Parts: sequence; C-alpha cells; structure tokens
Amino acid sequence: MVRGRDQSRNPGHRELHVTRVIDRLETRHPDISREAIEEVVRSAHSHFADRKVCGFVPLLVERAAREKIQELVTS
Repeated sequence: MVRGRDQSRNPGHRELHVTRVIDRLETRHPDISREAIEEVVRSAHSHFADRKVCGFVPLLVERAAREKIQELVTS
C-alpha cells in the first residue's frame, strides 16, 4: 500500500494522470481547445495536489474539470 502512495506523489506519475485526464476530456469535448481543457485540468489539479489521500486526486481532478468544462459548454 505504501508503494501506491509513493507513486501518487511521484511528479512523473501525477503528470501522466493529468495528461490522461486532458486526453479523455479532449476526446469528449472536441469543440473545446486542448489549451482550454489543459488550463481547467491543471487548475483543478492544483486545488487537490496537496491533499493527504493522493490516490483519489486523479478522480477528483477529472470530476472537477468535467464539471467546469460542462459549465463552459452550456454557457
């Protein structure tokens, strides 16, 4: 279990998760520029990055980014 925690704190591992979230959201919202999606995802990530339970950060980042992008799409 400690190993998983160590991986989630690893900058390369975090960046991989961020990139995957960006890729999924870009596929889901082709009408929004990758740059805009990346900005939303990185903003969400910065909000959650220092949380104690790092294993959930990718999930929380994706959920927050998805909600923000949905707001952009519907406004």
